[in-house]
Amino acid sequence: LVHVDSCGRSKAMEGASEFFVQFLVPLLAGGIAGTTVDVVLFPLDTIKTRLQSTKGFWATGGFRQVYAGILPAAAGSAPSAATFFCTYELTKAALAPRVPQQYIPLVHMLAASAGEVVSNMVRVPFEVTKQRCQANRNMKPLQVIRQTLHSEGVRGLYRGYFTTISREIPFSFIQYPVWEYFKASWASMQGSPVQPWQGAVCGAFAGGIAAATTTPLDVAKTRVMLAKVGDSEVRLSIPKLLVTIGRNEGMRGLFSGFVPRVSWISLGGFVFLGAYEQSRHLLLHMTVR
Repeated sequence: LVHVDSCGRSKAMEGASEFFVQFLVPLLAGGIAGTTVDVVLFPLDTIKTRLQSTKGFWATGGFRQVYAGILPAAAGSAPSAATFFCTYELTKAALAPRVPQQYIPLVHMLAASAGEVVSNMVRVPFEVTKQRCQANRNMKPLQVIRQTLHSEGVRGLYRGYFTTISREIPFSFIQYPVWEYFKASWASMQGSPVQPWQGAVCGAFAGGIAAATTTPLDVAKTRVMLAKVGDSEVRLSIPKLLVTIGRNEGMRGLFSGFVPRVSWISLGGFVFLGAYEQSRHLLLHMTVR
């Protein structure tokens, strides 16, 4: 009986440890990483949003009040990043053992896509509120939420959800497989797993590459989120909106905000994925102890 009870306790502890590693570690580490990157790099995001606004950079505030909208961003960053990494790691763990090694990058793509679909259900209402605060610096987050609910209902808080997904999935298709590839290559060259700071460097390069290639989709997302009810941006599909921007404003319009976006996401990749790797490392170390 003692032996059976001991085995039962051992299995229960193993199950609890596996749950902590596969679910709680990415949840907690993702939350820490999301809050860190959004708070530290928020001014660059504000500048990028104002550059992409149809009203123009100076009309929406220029370099003034670059922390406008920080509260909804900070409130939404932890749960959205936490749900992303939780979904990402669980999907990887479920698919990787069933897929040949040469197809592992596809697993990373699918895991990242699943993470974006789930996390943006949490993120988009905060993103809509944040961007409207950034573009209307005299409005507070609660004013934006009340005005949006009054004029558009709950659906208004999810304005741009599918536009965001259409930007984030291609972005994640590039960023996370590249990040995992860089980490694997670095680990192979040095003969040991990468350290958190090395994962951060890989994240910076992967983020910059993904940001540069998906800037037009980010411009389209910003235009949709900032548009008023009845504006043409709301009615157009993403391809048509991109064509319209290209026809009216040229490549400069499609790549407006390119420099702050690439700078912000490169730095963000370093901070975000570095904070995630460091938090994950510390949490796993606590589990082992």
